[in-house]
Amino acid sequence: MTPSPSRAKRTMKHTEKLYDNDAYATSFSATVLEITPIKISETCSDVYDLVLDKTLFFPEAGGQTSDKGIISPESDSNAIFEVIHTSIENDIIHHTISAHTTSELHPGDIVSGEINFELRYNNMQQHTGEHIFSGIVHKIYGYDNVGFHLSEDIVTMDYNGEFTKHQISELEICANEAIVACHPITCYYPSDKELENIDYRCKKELTGPIRIVHIDDIDDCACCAPHTKNTSEVGLLKIVGYERYKGGSRFTIVCGTRALKDYRVKQKICTNASSVLSVPYTELEEAVSSLLKERNELRQKLHNMNMTEISQTAEKSSKRFLIIDTDDDGAVRNGVNILMEKSDTPCGIFFGNDKDGYRFILGHKNGDARELITRLKESFECRGGGKPQMVQGQVFTSYDDLNKFTDNLS
Repeated sequence: MTPSPSRAKRTMKHTEKLYDNDAYATSFSATVLEITPIKISETCSDVYDLVLDKTLFFPEAGGQTSDKGIISPESDSNAIFEVIHTSIENDIIHHTISAHTTSELHPGDIVSGEINFELRYNNMQQHTGEHIFSGIVHKIYGYDNVGFHLSEDIVTMDYNGEFTKHQISELEICANEAIVACHPITCYYPSDKELENIDYRCKKELTGPIRIVHIDDIDDCACCAPHTKNTSEVGLLKIVGYERYKGGSRFTIVCGTRALKDYRVKQKICTNASSVLSVPYTELEEAVSSLLKERNELRQKLHNMNMTEISQTAEKSSKRFLIIDTDDDGAVRNGVNILMEKSDTPCGIFFGNDKDGYRFILGHKNGDARELITRLKESFECRGGGKPQMVQGQVFTSYDDLNKFTDNLS
């Protein structure tokens, strides 16, 4: 594929954004203005930057990931170029395409494009849901949306204020009531004079024509992305995460088909857990709490037993270094303290197994225990550190080799 001349960049002022006119259109025809090879790596070279005179592909912008799809030359509809990403720079949209054909594109060629509408519509549901939610937040609490991210997996919104659990619940109810109400949504470019009379939300200072997304009785917001025709198409908005973030709040939501997918996953988890625990799903929370309480009680009993056993072993042992199969570092530390009381020389406990390695807590009441780590590193793969009186870390070796090493230390 031959790089195009630079003329297109010099003369072209902007790419015609077909998605502004119809967010539901799936296919279009356009003229190639520029095609430039992109070298991603030594092993991947069939990737190109494509500039068209117009496009339906929405570029990554405003916190939203780009559309994907395919482009084919009209002279050879069997030649497929995959659109893997779309970006915008100086109002010119660049399509990153991957060639799955020996055919070439050249400036002046007419191409047909088709977007992945399932991805597009999914993003439309999420983004419109965010506008509904942010509009309600702004109207009720006066907080601004100061951050937004929409990927193929997650939607997060940041606000410059915090919320109580009750307020979060009420916001979710209000948002879904607005969805059910089927408010019309209009996307348009008002004149400068019209814009002066519109109280619209905007996260940053904008230049040039400003596109307003208007949701009747809910919101006016500057936004460049495609949206649904009415609120009911969002289907459902579910808050799946909330946290304090940078002095404000961060919400994670799912809408429409993503909300259905999220519900199906959680229903499957609840159904399986209900079956395993032999309780109705309405009693899962209580059943899990009961199991956690029982587990914690058993852990405490086991810890008490470990404390007794390791303490007795440390008190009775004639060795200064012990190797024990346990993961109870609290009981081990207590055992090391006992060994240190008995000895004025280095001592300690290694605990673990051959597969995962042996952790250690070593001490020296009257010297520098860090010298032990130096000796361990000379013989084995080891990491660790600490203060002169006590060190800890992990060593990777076999029980037999570790036993020989500690016998030499003793």
